This record gives sequence, structure tokens and C-alpha cells, in this order.
Amino acid sequence: MFVRSLRLRDFRSWSQVQLDLRPGVTIFVGRNGFGKTNLIESLNYLAALRSHRVSTDAALIRTGCDTATAAATVVNRGRELTVEVQITAGKANRASVNGAPSRRARDVVGILRTVLFAPEDLAMVRGEPAERRRFLDELAALAGPRMVAARADYDRVLRQRSALLKTAAAAMRGGGDSAASVISTLDVWDTQLAAFGAQVTAGRIDVVRALSPYVAAEYARLAPHSPPVDLRYRAVVGDEVWPEGDAAADVEYIEAILLERLVSGRRKEIDRGVCLIGPHRDDLDILLGGHVAKGFASHGESWSLALALRLGSVELLRADGAEPVVLLDDVFAELDAKRRIALAAFAESVEQVMVTAAVAEDVPEGISGRRVSVEMIDDPDGSRRSQIVADTNAGGESG
Repeated sequence: MFVRSLRLRDFRSWSQVQLDLRPGVTIFVGRNGFGKTNLIESLNYLAALRSHRVSTDAALIRTGCDTATAAATVVNRGRELTVEVQITAGKANRASVNGAPSRRARDVVGILRTVLFAPEDLAMVRGEPAERRRFLDELAALAGPRMVAARADYDRVLRQRSALLKTAAAAMRGGGDSAASVISTLDVWDTQLAAFGAQVTAGRIDVVRALSPYVAAEYARLAPHSPPVDLRYRAVVGDEVWPEGDAAADVEYIEAILLERLVSGRRKEIDRGVCLIGPHRDDLDILLGGHVAKGFASHGESWSLALALRLGSVELLRADGAEPVVLLDDVFAELDAKRRIALAAFAESVEQVMVTAAVAEDVPEGISGRRVSVEMIDDPDGSRRSQIVADTNAGGESG
């Protein structure tokens, strides 16, 4: 799989750009804040309809504009598809494939598959559970629209149920019809939360089960003298939902457990006014020698674990029959010499790699390819925009 062209309009700092691409390595060089990461972000967004940098799409629209457009032509096994997404603040995104509108934006997920390496990856090991949940959800989303829909539905119900819990305590104290209405409505939301939550949980568990051996192998290669690595999905519903052997997670069983926990924990949730049960509170345990890596692994071990998670993701997608586009966003500046060499060697085996760097010297000598220079220019109206100012292979045009 590779991206043949990328087109942006009013996306982040880019007012307009048309960039022709090809297999191999493309290196975007520019000072911090000049927009090179925005190019990487647009591709990652087209893959999963989620930004790795912000939680809301409105931030992707160029200042002063109402909409942003990102489009990429993807070649996979000789088949060429152009996926385009239009982002509008406060409205549903619109998507198309080869010019034909999609009924739902999420239907384009899976056409492009990417794996992004970034300095923020260290947070997957040393940060909060939300970082690890995001990692699992992004990887699960690459399987196609079904998991994207399940997560969107879960988030919608979670917001509604959480809003009800904030006011439920007062209504319960009042008794009568108000209390009965709260209980009745919670019954409805509990059923939906359990159904969608089970799909999200099962999808994550299946990802962990499939990913774990690849991560273990990659970590052993990066740190051959370190203890072994294992991954374990820790759900608030308890150990009983973790998968056994090679069997896929049982969605119906997880749904029943979730619903039972929601009902039994209702009083506590009403008292606290928050939703305490569900995949929004789960975590991924990254185990190093049987110990949870967060708070245990050294800085070097943590970086090796973060790299192993990304490298393992690439191998997992390859095993599924899809060679992903690998995006390396300013990551070499964060790594020591040993890990830079290991990542550079891995990049040589990938069909298409896109690299960003503040200065060309940050890119190891083992990675060579087309170099594209990005700068920020000032317009007469006082606005600023990114622009490609040099291309060693003359493959790009900017506007």
C-alpha cells in the first residue's frame, strides 16, 4: 500500500497543497511550527478519522475558514482509490471515494492504513490509561468502519448517561415520579451502554491478543537482554472477560457482565454522579518481566516498549494482508543512537515511509530518499500559511 497523492485545502496551516508521492522514503524538513507534522497528521486522519494530536476536528480547520478538505489517492495491490473527507466545524463530516459520496464518513475507514511514530508515543508506556486506550482504538479502527461505529455509538450513549447521572442524585432524593423516571431512563441507557461497550471491549481484547506476540518479538529484538514483554487488557468488569487462548472475545458474554455490573453499581454511580463502569475506564497493562512498565521501566526501556508497540502494529497489519504506510513524525530526535539505527533499519523494509524532521541531520544516514523543505510564509493580509519551497525530486506543487 502507498499514497500516490495528497491534496489539502485549509487543513491546519496549509491553505492549499497538491503533493505527488511514490513508494520509498519521503522526508519533510522544516522548523517546528512550519506545518510538516500537519501533512503527516492529515494522512493519519484519513486512515482512522481521528487526529493523534487533538480530540476535536474543529482544530484541523485553518484559522478563519469554515471547512477543511483532505484527500489522498491510495494504491493497494494495483487498485487505486481516492478518499476525500471534508471537515466542517459543528457539522458532520462528509466523505467520498473516487468522487462518489459515502453515506457515512466512517465508511472510508480502512482504505488507507497508517502506523504513526511520534515523540508522544512515550505516553503510551508512561502516561495515563487514556493514551493506551487511544492506541488500541486507533489500531482496532483500521479493521474497518464497524469498530469506528461501535466507539462512536458508545461515546454518544456515555455522554447521555453521564449527563443523567449528574442530576440523578437530586431526583432520587425527591422520590416519586422524578425518581421513577431516572430509574427507567437509566435502564434504557444501561442496556445500550452494555451493548456498545461490549463491542468496544471485545474489539480491544482481540487487538491485544493478536498484537501481543508481535510486540514481544519486536521488543526482544530492540532489547535482547531485557526481561520479556507481555500485554494484558485490564477491564473494570473483571478478569472473566479476558480472552483465553486464540478464541475471539465473546461479545454477548461481555455485554451480560457489563449490564450486571452497571445495575449492581448504580447506587454508587448516582452518589458520585459519574459513570464508573465501561471501556472508558479500562487500561492496557504493558508488562515487563511481569511488572507493569509504568513506574517500573527505565527511560530507555520505556522508549523500546513504545517502539515495540508501533513496530508490532506494523507487523500485525502486515499479517492481516495490508502493508501500512509508516509515518515517522520527529521521532528520531527523541531516540538514542541504538534505537535510531533499529528504526532506520526497519524503515528500509516498508513500502512507503514519510519522515518529518526539524533539521536534515536528525534523520539517520541509513534513511535516504526524497527531501521536501517546508516553510511558513506571510501573506499580505497578515495571515500565515505553510508552503513547500524545495523538492529534491521536483515531485510536489504547492499553492
